[in-house]
Amino acid sequence: MSESLLKDLVAGIEKALPEAAELRRAIHADPQLSGEEEPTRDLFMAATAWLDWSPVAHTGAWARTGPAGAAVGLRAEMDALPVLEATTVEWRSQRHGIMHACGHDIHLAALWALLTAARDLELPHAMLPVLQPREEATTPGATDVVASGLLGEQEVEAMLGVHVQPQVTPGVVSTGAGAVNAAFDAFEIVVRGQSGHGAYPHLAVDPITTLAAIIDALSSLPSRIINPIHPCVVSFGEISAGTAPNVIPGEARARGSIRSFHDADRLQLQQAIVLAAESIAASRGAVATARIMDGGPALVNDPSLVHRVDPQLVRAGITVAETPFRSCGSDDFAEYGPETASLMCFVGTGRISGAGLHQGAYLPGRETLRLAARTYAAGFVGACALIDAQDS
Repeated sequence: MSESLLKDLVAGIEKALPEAAELRRAIHADPQLSGEEEPTRDLFMAATAWLDWSPVAHTGAWARTGPAGAAVGLRAEMDALPVLEATTVEWRSQRHGIMHACGHDIHLAALWALLTAARDLELPHAMLPVLQPREEATTPGATDVVASGLLGEQEVEAMLGVHVQPQVTPGVVSTGAGAVNAAFDAFEIVVRGQSGHGAYPHLAVDPITTLAAIIDALSSLPSRIINPIHPCVVSFGEISAGTAPNVIPGEARARGSIRSFHDADRLQLQQAIVLAAESIAASRGAVATARIMDGGPALVNDPSLVHRVDPQLVRAGITVAETPFRSCGSDDFAEYGPETASLMCFVGTGRISGAGLHQGAYLPGRETLRLAARTYAAGFVGACALIDAQDS
């Protein structure tokens, strides 16, 4: 059953590929930022008018096709990034400074190809496509999907995600059991000192140099307090202070992120950042306030699902990476893991024109679309096999 189903899905995907490519181009040309995805959602729903769509997570939607009972969730993200496109294709972004630089247009078009291929097939278990908003936001859409109760109500026994990845060899798909992406938390540090004249620093309490000392200390913090074989990163992405070159300001602030794979490490880093910021500032006569903004957990691929999906990927003509890709990147797909068996498949593209994710020249081609659609198909068939094994 699984072999014939996969064969039929792959054949259907090949027939749908030209239209899927056109849909991808339309999505790419009109990107929307996180929380503003309605046009993309509506375009996709119009292209799958045979499905009965329902709203979820504010600007998202879900549908169901197949028999009653257990279902396999298929996540595709909709949001683009505030990135200026650097390509010259005719279908490049028509919204200045906004681009699908993370492959979400590919994911959506690949999901459409799968749904089209499955339209007239008898499925062993239901497909539950989820058009998820705000994957790139600090208030992620997956959190709202989970909170809606959708997965339980629709008996979702497995959740699948597909994501392009330039650090994986082109044409190769990486799965891998266990944690493949890090947990993500953000933090903000505000240092308050005493403003003064730049010529008389001894009469002021400089928040800039104090913040610099904090940044230097925190950047090396993981290597001093965390087991060196546990991946973790503390990085800074935003610093602001002052309005003039000859005035020591009264305040400086910075924002950054924490990436970790282990819950104990995550908590220890959060606590150490607060303590280090406060202590270093106090030693210089300043006051620091550190605020931690909890993000999402580590993304953990279910071993049983990997075991069932990998052979289907091979049957679909896909090379599975011998060494699974793991990184300190993060994805809100991790939110589904605590609720149901979940699997993120990384579709290899290599760097394109020297560019990777979130860069303006990153534009995977039609072969990546084909590979992503086949990956969805193999994932669905493997998930069905897992459901059947659990029921037997």
